[in-house]
Amino acid sequence: MTLDPPTILALSVALAAAAALYLTIEWRSVREPSLLFWSAGFATVTLGSTLALLRSSGYLMIGIWLANGLLVTAHVLFLLGVARFTQVRLSPLWLLMLLVWLGMLMLPADLPGSKAMLAVQSLLVALPTLRASSLLRPHGKSLSVGAVQLRYVLLIHGLFYVAKALSVLIPGTLIDLAAFKGEIIQISLVEGAMAIMLIALSMTGSERYRREQQIARLAARDPLTALYNRRALDLRAPRLLAQVSPAQPGALLLIDIDHFKSVNDLHGHTAGDRLLIALSEMIRAVVPQGALAARLGGDEFVILLNPASTQQIVELGSSLREQFQQLAAQTFATPQSVTLSIGANLFDQPPSSLAVLIEQGDTTLYESKRGGRDSIRLVDRTGGSSG
Repeated sequence: MTLDPPTILALSVALAAAAALYLTIEWRSVREPSLLFWSAGFATVTLGSTLALLRSSGYLMIGIWLANGLLVTAHVLFLLGVARFTQVRLSPLWLLMLLVWLGMLMLPADLPGSKAMLAVQSLLVALPTLRASSLLRPHGKSLSVGAVQLRYVLLIHGLFYVAKALSVLIPGTLIDLAAFKGEIIQISLVEGAMAIMLIALSMTGSERYRREQQIARLAARDPLTALYNRRALDLRAPRLLAQVSPAQPGALLLIDIDHFKSVNDLHGHTAGDRLLIALSEMIRAVVPQGALAARLGGDEFVILLNPASTQQIVELGSSLREQFQQLAAQTFATPQSVTLSIGANLFDQPPSSLAVLIEQGDTTLYESKRGGRDSIRLVDRTGGSSG
């Protein structure tokens, strides 16, 4: 099969249609809006490439002006998808491209007009493509392999269209849009087919990686409070505990809500859930950077600190108790005060396991409850005294 322009265009139609269908199927599975924009972009490429075949039959208005306009529209849709993917709001000034495209109707159908149309249309494709590439720059965070690939594919694709626009300035360049004549046009057709494949694969890879990351984050979080769950704590604690030393002690605070059952019994489990969420937000607000906070289950929470000190533990525990007691008293009326009991252990040697450390915290927490609840019990295992 000879790769003449009509054949390359037919191949582009098939590739773009397949990409649009595949991205639509992906969108139906995950409902990510960026996939819908990208799918619409490839559907537009499919329609534009199909209409471009009509120019050889004499339908120049449809085959050149409308087909090229649809190609520009497709790249704007790609930009909108990237903006949604990166959560960036685009300026409404991009709508001015529509006026430029309409202005192309004023260009004559002669050779200079073909060159001018090629230059303008190429720049209209390059601008949103290069902007989409710039949106994918990592802002302090590493991008997925798919997103990095998409960034560079869009960058090369956009630069190609800039070069295509500049090519009309070269003396003697043959450009005949109606007959697909001229090296730059034939090279562009080949580049377009290759770009369709690479852009579609990169878009799919970007979204798939993000979805996998979201699933991993959800698996590590307690569904009610969004704190780490016990499994995530087990995975992350060893690294923090390994840094414990006499010069850098660590601490574990085990937190339990006193008389939590009375809230559920008198006000319902929804009220109890609201109280758990409120406590999780308080914990999230007071724990220092680098600390670990998790919900072990029920109304029991844990905070793991490194480095830590007696003063820090007392201040953190007292702050939590005061905030929580005030909130619970104002929100839920119960026969007995709903408060916090905290068992804390300060240590300067890495424990044999997190389970052993939590068991020690349980013992300390029990002593706190036995002493009257609404208190913090601290055991200093660094050689100091307990209080």
